[in-house]
Amino acid sequence: MTTLVVTYPVKDGATFDVRYYVARHIPLAREKWTQYGLTSARALIPEGPGAAYFAIAILDFTDAAAADRAIESPEAAEVIGDVANFTDQPAVVTRCAER
Repeated sequence: MTTLVVTYPVKDGATFDVRYYVARHIPLAREKWTQYGLTSARALIPEGPGAAYFAIAILDFTDAAAADRAIESPEAAEVIGDVANFTDQPAVVTRCAER
């Protein structure tokens, strides 16, 4: 299994629409990337003052090749392009392997 951890760091003046992210963006990723091997997509929303991130997405894929297929797919443009609908900041993507 390969996991993409997608974080949205808190920055002064940045905007982030949590409702849109949870209700629209995460389901969009599921819809578009399941066919490429996405097995799970969930959003974690930090609570409390001083949080380092607006949100964290955990995207599990069957393997590294599946993650690559999703990221390189025609549907990736739609998923990545959707980021502008909920934040004005870029995401930070970290690829992780379970050991």
